[in-house]
Amino acid sequence: MGRWEPNARGRLAQAALTLYVEQGFEKTTVAEITARAGLTERTFFRHFADKREVLFYGSDMALGLLAGAIADAPASAAPIDAVAAALQAFSAVVQENPERARLRDAVVSANPELRERELIKLAAWASAMAGALRDRGIPALVASLAAETGIAAFKVAFTRWISEQGEPDLPRIIRESMEDLKSVLTDRAPV
Repeated sequence: MGRWEPNARGRLAQAALTLYVEQGFEKTTVAEITARAGLTERTFFRHFADKREVLFYGSDMALGLLAGAIADAPASAAPIDAVAAALQAFSAVVQENPERARLRDAVVSANPELRERELIKLAAWASAMAGALRDRGIPALVASLAAETGIAAFKVAFTRWISEQGEPDLPRIIRESMEDLKSVLTDRAPV
């Protein structure tokens, strides 16, 4: 594949992910990624600040999608329902490429530095959703609780989806997890 062919970012991301799985994140160099993609290191650095960014480059899109979905939720939606709608919208995007999501998760899970970065990303998502809820007039404490709780439910649902290889419907799993969460919060368990 020549350097002039389209989708350099996608080719670099695929090459990086493949190498990270084959030989580990730490052992993979930018030179190896660009060689596998048939591109130059200069091209790599036009698209990514470093080799970690290959795994996190969609974060800005995710923030916008999550905040936008909350803004677009019906005015009558409870804060937790607006968060659920946002997470379902985002999960539909993730579901478009389940193999990439699973490989990415394996790479991130195997590296402490990347796991820390993943937690920072999830905190940014919660902050963006809380901000979108505050923009809807939701009090700050309630907005933060709804957003943080939604992220916890998302993490549980995503782990379930990753582990159930034949389960294609991540938005459904998110919806079920959010419903389970609501039942946990409203049902009184016997003591």
